Amino acid sequence: MLKILFIGEINGRIGRMAVEKILPDLKKSLKPDLVIANADNLAHGNGVSKETLEEMSAVGVDWFTGGDHCFGNVKSLKIYESEFPILRPANYSQKSPGKGYNLIELKNGCKILLISLIGRVFMRFDFDDPFVQVDEILSNLANDNASAIIVDMHAEATSEKAALFHYLNGRVSTIIGSHTHVMTADAQVSELGTAFISDVGMTGFADGVLGVEKEDIIKTFLTQIKYPHIIPKTGRVILNAVFITVDPKTKKTVSIEPITKFINI
Repeated sequence: MLKILFIGEINGRIGRMAVEKILPDLKKSLKPDLVIANADNLAHGNGVSKETLEEMSAVGVDWFTGGDHCFGNVKSLKIYESEFPILRPANYSQKSPGKGYNLIELKNGCKILLISLIGRVFMRFDFDDPFVQVDEILSNLANDNASAIIVDMHAEATSEKAALFHYLNGRVSTIIGSHTHVMTADAQVSELGTAFISDVGMTGFADGVLGVEKEDIIKTFLTQIKYPHIIPKTGRVILNAVFITVDPKTKKTVSIEPITKFINI
């Protein structure tokens, strides 16, 4: 069986510190073949940097997926064209740097196709159609003998993620929703062997609003004036993740287990 750990969106330094403290023990107990994390808010809540990616790689994250903030740190755009194991959404503009999928070869000889997608409903840019894009990827790699196909669907609307699940049901191993920073309670495996969760949640400050301090968010709602989003340096942190087991002979997911851990930083 293939074991895959997917860590919810890592939000800023406090989220990275939680991964540093929690992931080593998770790897010892679960023994995953591959660890994936959504890195959309890795560098202080706005994209990535060389340093933050190296920091997470050093503690055991193997691959990173993206989202609507993946290019927020414009100084780090070249990272997406380097050897770093990071994806941007495949249906981003084709003129943007990087790639949206990768066939990952594991030490045991198995191959895992990892695909990063982004939704269009309620999102700020006019992205390409993720349904059409994933069809193209799957058709191009039909003969590459992947042992598992994992999709990160970074989207606001639950309906869009659920629709993609039904569209890809039986054709991929797992669809993991991301972006809302709140883990949903709908983790499931279909009769056709495709696992799904609407949102895996986040790894970040637990006692604020979606990983940032609550005071300025409340002021924004009260005044309609946009105040800064401040990520605390200390406090209680939540780590959300899912642990997936896939049969490499059939590409079917056997189980999906939500994980929630709290730690004080």
